[in-house]
Amino acid sequence: MNAILYLEDGTVFRGKGFGKKGTTVGELVFNTSMTGYQEIVTDPSYAGQIINMTYPLIGNYGVNKKENESKKIYARGLIVKSICENPSNYMNEETLSSMLERMNIVGISGLDTRSITKLIRNSGTMKCVITNEDKTVAELEEYIKKSDSKINFVEEVSTKEIYHIEGKGHKVVLMDFGAKANIIENLKNRDCDITVVPYNTSFEKIMEINPEGVMLSNGPGDPKDVPETVETVKKIVKAKPTFGICLGHQILCLTFGGDTYKMKFGHRGGNHGVYDIERDKAYITSQNHGYAVREESIKDKELIVTHINLNDNTVEGIRHKVLPVFSVQFHPEGSPGPIDSAYLFDKFIDSMNNVVEKKAI
Repeated sequence: MNAILYLEDGTVFRGKGFGKKGTTVGELVFNTSMTGYQEIVTDPSYAGQIINMTYPLIGNYGVNKKENESKKIYARGLIVKSICENPSNYMNEETLSSMLERMNIVGISGLDTRSITKLIRNSGTMKCVITNEDKTVAELEEYIKKSDSKINFVEEVSTKEIYHIEGKGHKVVLMDFGAKANIIENLKNRDCDITVVPYNTSFEKIMEINPEGVMLSNGPGDPKDVPETVETVKKIVKAKPTFGICLGHQILCLTFGGDTYKMKFGHRGGNHGVYDIERDKAYITSQNHGYAVREESIKDKELIVTHINLNDNTVEGIRHKVLPVFSVQFHPEGSPGPIDSAYLFDKFIDSMNNVVEKKAI
């Protein structure tokens, strides 16, 4: 299938289609990971986006059910230089192309994805259209103009019902803004009793569950699109130990009066350097975000910056001076290292332990 990638600035790329036959529109972003393409496309945080992979060979080890981060793909499309149709791996169950076709996702291959990345780095993220149908460039331009940019992506990806995962350890409520499966796995590995709730669950409903701690998950879009959640978290942080990841980190900072902003092209990949100030140690992290916390907005708050990005000095982590509340912008569940950042989940467990010990005294 011949295919076209049309960018909002008028740039046109021509290649070959794979996955679903169709046309799709979304925000064009790039990811610098060399592996993990299955986890990337199934990450709910990519809702509404078209992912451009900088690594040239994608699909070479196939896909399998075990590595999915969610039950479906919320990304709108995938751009690669070379798509492998003959994967080789003992865990392989199907090709990436067949998975995309099954999940109704349009892909395009045969493009210089690094030149696309340079374009995004210079101009910033922008809308784009992929088609492998018989459409003109003029028709694709109309697709972009008519596309809806006011979608609440958190509402789209969040669980619609409360569900429970039994464990013998601490009772944790996970607020699902688009939670990756590996966040749940990390909590399960620590024997937590987990209740996953929709993003708009009320404070009162959460307290009825009587958790020992609350986790704010990753998720897509602008944290300012969920003001009702920010209001709920304002009450949660005063009542329970709280740990936020990615969007959860941004929401937590808004909770304490901080501000967020949209980055020029964001951080997406498995190789971003982050400095842990309190540990005096640098880590390679997994990241996927297009918004960041404005550091000057939290300087006069009861928050301490704990992590900074080594590429651009953006805020990568905070903790409250008094309350057992902390968060990170990167993804400790993304297996960088592969367990270098796992200490953050242990820190969450310790914060709940400390509260229990104080109550016992």
